[in-house]
Amino acid sequence: MTISSSLDQAPTTSSENSGVPVLVLGSGVTLTGVLRTLRRANIPCFAVSDVVDFASRSRWYRRLPSEFHGRPKPWQLASFLQTVPLERAMLLPCSDDWVRAVAALPDSLAERFPSSTAPLAAVDIMVDKWRFATWLERLGIPHPQTRLVRSAREMEALAEADFAGRFLKPLCSVEFSRKHGVKGFLVQNRAEAMRVTEYPILLQEYIPGPPTAGCFVEGFMDRNGRVRARFARRRLRMYPSRLGNSSLMVSVPVEELAEASATLDQLLQAVGYRGIFSAEFKYDLRDRRYKIIEVNARSWWYVEFAARCGVDVCQLAYRDALGLPLETVATYRVGRRCLHLANDFRAYCEQRKAGGMSLWSWIQPWLGAEDGLLRWNDPGPGIAYYSQCLKPQPTPTQERRAPTTAALPSNAVP
Repeated sequence: MTISSSLDQAPTTSSENSGVPVLVLGSGVTLTGVLRTLRRANIPCFAVSDVVDFASRSRWYRRLPSEFHGRPKPWQLASFLQTVPLERAMLLPCSDDWVRAVAALPDSLAERFPSSTAPLAAVDIMVDKWRFATWLERLGIPHPQTRLVRSAREMEALAEADFAGRFLKPLCSVEFSRKHGVKGFLVQNRAEAMRVTEYPILLQEYIPGPPTAGCFVEGFMDRNGRVRARFARRRLRMYPSRLGNSSLMVSVPVEELAEASATLDQLLQAVGYRGIFSAEFKYDLRDRRYKIIEVNARSWWYVEFAARCGVDVCQLAYRDALGLPLETVATYRVGRRCLHLANDFRAYCEQRKAGGMSLWSWIQPWLGAEDGLLRWNDPGPGIAYYSQCLKPQPTPTQERRAPTTAALPSNAVP
C-alpha cells in the first residue's frame, strides 16, 4: 500500500485562478478529498459542515471567522450565507442534501455565491430515486426494474414472486442512511418486506454478479452542456459483498466503458445537467448490458483519487462557476489502484468465512495501491479515522434483510 503525498502532482499556479475562495459544504471522506484537491490547485477554501468528524483533522480544514448558529444544516444555507463575511465565494457541495440546498438558493444569493451545480429540477431527478427511475424508463436507458410501493396495502397485494431477487430502497437515501445505516434491505418474500413500515419505498431488482461487474463513469459538464472530463474506474472488491461500497478499485480507460458513458451522456443532456457527476453502473451478464444504478450530482468519496490520476473536477467546477476559461481533460493515468483499507480488510474477513483466498493473496493488490485517506503530508484524517476503526465494529447491515422494526440503530459502514 502506498501512503502518498497529496501534492505528488504539480499544482496549478495561483495566477491561473481568480483568488475567490470556495465554501466546501459537507463532511467525512468526500470533504477531506475535496479540501486536498483544492489545495493541490492552490485554491483557497473554507469548510462548512454541520458535524465534527475526522475531516476536521486535515491541515487544510479551515472554518470561517463566524458561522450561523455554529454549524449550519443544509436547510439553513440561505440564512447562513447572509452572515458570511466574504464579498464573494464559490460553493462546492459534497452530499445530496447540500447540493439540493445550493440548487435551491434564490438568485440574489446565487450571484454572490456562484456554483457549478445543476438546476434544482435536474438535482431532484438524481436525488429522488423514483424520479430517477421514471426518467430512465422514459429515455429507454438500461436500469434495474423498479417499482414504487406507496403503502403496506400495496406491498401486501404484490405476488410472492415479485419479491424474489429484490431489495427495498428509499426514495431519498440521506435520511434513510442516517436512520438505518444501510443502503437498503434485501428481501426474499412478502413477509420480510412487510417488516418495513416506511412508505413510499422502492422495490428494486438486484442485479447479480461479482464486484468487478460494478463500474463508475465520473466527470464534469460545463455551463454550456459540454462534458469537459470523464474518468472511469472499475470496482475490484467491495464491502459488504452485495449492497456495499467499493473497497478496492482501479482506473480504466473510458473506452472500456464506452456503452455506459454513452447512456450517461444521454441522461445528462436530457435533464439539462451541469457540474460534477459520479455515475454507478453494473454489467448484467444476463443480457450483456450496463445498467445504470445511480448518479451522484456532486463530488464523491474518491474525487481526490480521480484528481491524482489527472482528472480534477473540483478545479473545473470552480472555474466554470466563476466564468473562467476551461480546458477539456483528454487523458489520465490508467491502471492506478485505490483502496479503503478498513473496508477491504472487512471484506477479507467476510469472504474468509466463506472459504475464500488466503490473507497474503488478498493483500497483494494493496502493494502499489494508494489509500483513500492516508497522506504523509496530511496524516490527521487517516489517523483519526483508522483509530476509530480499531474500536469494536457493529455487525455489517448492508446485506441484512428487512428489519423486525423500523427503528434500527445506525450501523453505517463509513
